[in-house]
Amino acid sequence: MGGVFGVVSSENCVTDLFFGVDYHSHLGTRRGGMAVFSRETGFERAIHNIENSPFRTKFERDVGEMAGHMGIGCISDSDPQPLIVRSHLGNYAITTVGRINNLEELVKQAFENGSSHFLEMSGGRVNATELTACLINQKDSIPEGIRHAQELIDGSMTILLLTKQGLYAARDRMGRTPLFIGKKEGAYCVSFESFAYLNLGYRDEHALGAGEIDFITPDGYKTVVPPGEKMKICAFLWTYFGYPTSSYEGVNVEQMRYDCGRILAQNDQEADVDFVAGVPDSGTAHAIGYANESGIPFARPFIKYTPTWPRSFMPQNQAVRNQVAHMKLIPVDALIRDKRLLFIDDSVVRGTQMRETVDFLYDSGAKEVHIRPACPPIMFGCKYLNFSRSTSDMDLISRSVIKELEGEEGFRHLEEYCDARTGRYERMVEGVCRRMRVTSLRYQTLKGMLDAIGIDPDKVCTYCWTGKE
Repeated sequence: MGGVFGVVSSENCVTDLFFGVDYHSHLGTRRGGMAVFSRETGFERAIHNIENSPFRTKFERDVGEMAGHMGIGCISDSDPQPLIVRSHLGNYAITTVGRINNLEELVKQAFENGSSHFLEMSGGRVNATELTACLINQKDSIPEGIRHAQELIDGSMTILLLTKQGLYAARDRMGRTPLFIGKKEGAYCVSFESFAYLNLGYRDEHALGAGEIDFITPDGYKTVVPPGEKMKICAFLWTYFGYPTSSYEGVNVEQMRYDCGRILAQNDQEADVDFVAGVPDSGTAHAIGYANESGIPFARPFIKYTPTWPRSFMPQNQAVRNQVAHMKLIPVDALIRDKRLLFIDDSVVRGTQMRETVDFLYDSGAKEVHIRPACPPIMFGCKYLNFSRSTSDMDLISRSVIKELEGEEGFRHLEEYCDARTGRYERMVEGVCRRMRVTSLRYQTLKGMLDAIGIDPDKVCTYCWTGKE
């Protein structure tokens, strides 16, 4: 997905920027970047590959060498950024979080409107942040340009844009991703994650609404474009992406996961197992909620080894990713051998890593393995955020099983497969259960997940489960 962080201060802000960006490392594994502005030296930037080592390690030297009273940074799961741009709107640095589905169409339109070139990346792709800057530059002011870009982009786009005068923060048009402003004496920050600035001395000041654009200086912030009436924040922020200490729309991630597990237990009266466990780390809070509600003991039958396997090390190759996921998990024999185990994971996407985990548990002596995903079966690839490396809906285990059951005919009945009350849904779940070799499989319901989030369901995006905008 990716995350962004920015600082405007009356003093050197590089240290705050460094730690603020680092606190977003759970949101991406490919690139990290920082750009700062100083009245003395202007703009400067650093970008590093973080696929094999964490952000903090790669940027330690940059912290000592860079200087500026304003800056932006990102953890990017896609393109290198931030970018420094020179245009008729002035010089600025820009970083983004989002997805552009109509990128090639917008590139073609840009050429027709007079853009001379884009810097082509590996594979012939155009950097989405560069394209966003190009769209902004088509208008006579930055706020007007940001709105123009967001209106043209099919997908979503949250933007931090740093000028010599201050920082523009723009939440995506439908509020699919969050953006927060923090404040301390002499400085303001803006952050994707609400917890990222607390240990830096900032306190909550303002949460941007959907489509809102604010301009921030060391003296304060002002809203230059008010929020829209509609919002569709991503539900996956709570079930998987978000850090436990984060809150979105006033709902804490850890609390939502606990409540989600509790609701799962209420709807699952038939489980006869020895222990409830979470697939670490995002499944843990769900499992504690389930255990407390059901009265079944919570346990940790395997432990994630983190000293030499950081979250950031997650290679692009799927086979290697599966091996790394396996290497991280160390079994606790006394809690596995001859035991009936119920595991809660945040989701089942492709099913490959879950199958590896199940095989690992059986090989370690488990008697039974029951799986309870904390969200419904994922049926559609996300159109708005890059939350999965899957390139096709057929990579989803649910779609694969549907094709196995009915061939192409099954895809004409997706609405039934999304409905837990239908026979088609039950047959699909049975097929996933067989493929993953689990004793039983029961997904969280859509209603249960939304009840755990607790905000107006109309404000929550559930496209990947329902296919409905």
